[in-house]
Amino acid sequence: MSYASTPGLPVVDAMTPPVLVLSGPLTPDGVDGPCDELRTLLDGGGGAGRVVVCDVGGLGPPGLAAVNLLARLQLTARRRGGRIRLRDPSPALCALLDLVGLRFETEGQPEQREPPLGVQEAVEPGDPAV
Repeated sequence: MSYASTPGLPVVDAMTPPVLVLSGPLTPDGVDGPCDELRTLLDGGGGAGRVVVCDVGGLGPPGLAAVNLLARLQLTARRRGGRIRLRDPSPALCALLDLVGLRFETEGQPEQREPPLGVQEAVEPGDPAV
């Protein structure tokens, strides 16, 4: 069994997750629309590992409406067997999500961990060698 190869680069659309762009201002009853869009993206398949990237850069100032929306989106994704990843969250939004105890995977952020033991970050002249 063989097939004809196509010229050019291989198709990578199946490896790039779909993006759901969220914009503000948010209202408490404005959750249904984004949740329906997320269901459509997850049910359409084609997402890498059933991940949908939520671009939250346009949400505006963070508040409890944003926390409510993101929590419901995460719940909707988990019910469909997927997950969401945040793109471009503001430091204030990250702090608010951390305050309420919600953890989200963020895109483009290095993994936070403790520095290795025994490594000095700076050496002052006259410090004794260890």
